[in-house]
Amino acid sequence: MASLKELKQQFLEYTEIEKGRSLNTVRNYDHYISRFLEFLKKDDPKSITDASVREFRLWLNRQATGNNAKSGDTLKKKTQNYYLIALRAFLKYLARQGITSLSPERIELAKIGERHIEFMTADELKRLLDAPKIGVDAKPGTKMLRDLAILHMLFSTGLRVSELCSLSRDIDLSNDEISIRGKGDKVRVVFLSSEARDAVKAYINARDDMDDALFVKVGAEKRSKGSVKTKEDFAPLTRRSVERIVKHYAAKAGIMSKKVTPHTMRHSFATDLLSNGADLRSVQALLGHANISTTQIYTHVTDKHLHNIHKQFHNKKN
Repeated sequence: MASLKELKQQFLEYTEIEKGRSLNTVRNYDHYISRFLEFLKKDDPKSITDASVREFRLWLNRQATGNNAKSGDTLKKKTQNYYLIALRAFLKYLARQGITSLSPERIELAKIGERHIEFMTADELKRLLDAPKIGVDAKPGTKMLRDLAILHMLFSTGLRVSELCSLSRDIDLSNDEISIRGKGDKVRVVFLSSEARDAVKAYINARDDMDDALFVKVGAEKRSKGSVKTKEDFAPLTRRSVERIVKHYAAKAGIMSKKVTPHTMRHSFATDLLSNGADLRSVQALLGHANISTTQIYTHVTDKHLHNIHKQFHNKKN
């Protein structure tokens, strides 16, 4: 009989090869399951019981977070659920291999509060998309054109920031649609507005480098002005770089009451579609959500019908 550590390694290889999950997902599973096995201190699959899982959950719930252990802050329920999801996937693998252990159905996730969705109003979106052009009187530079293209692409397509960063400059703009390989290595089609298409075209035409990535460092982001250009000067933008760009233009647009990130723009993309009559299944496909329950988090902020019913019938005076 293989040990739990050996079975964990087999599970991680199965997750990467057979299930086709990303390396990031495999690393996360490794971290969560390893923490559980360290807590368990046993190497027999039969030692995973209701009692051991309950004790682990109590331990997780009492773990301090942050640099100050005296602050009283403990792991969020959502974070605790990541451990349980990984453990449940591991137990499903053991059951599939005919190895006796705890049934994965015995793992129940912690209940968490309703997710808060941050999205922008139509006026805030317009100000954000116009922000790169503020104060630009002369011919726009490559950096401004790039940033304008980034903002329009995020709102037009609802792309995740990692998906945006993975785009190649040989993108086909002739049909206003592009194929994206997203989470779980799944391919979906996203669509570009005319504004997004034109912004990307203008940015590509202004570039003078040969880098394959669509969005790269330019202008003042280079190490030194006037120096010989190297590959590092045109390195693809990272997720953190795009987050900083969006944050910069949100401040420039005067949007101070909410945190604006690339994911906020993805939320705004979804709420804009739903509030204008798009059906939930279509929005699910455009966002690349595996489960429609993930897309349903947007419905409570977009149901105009219920809003109209409330206005029509609430507190009516005879």
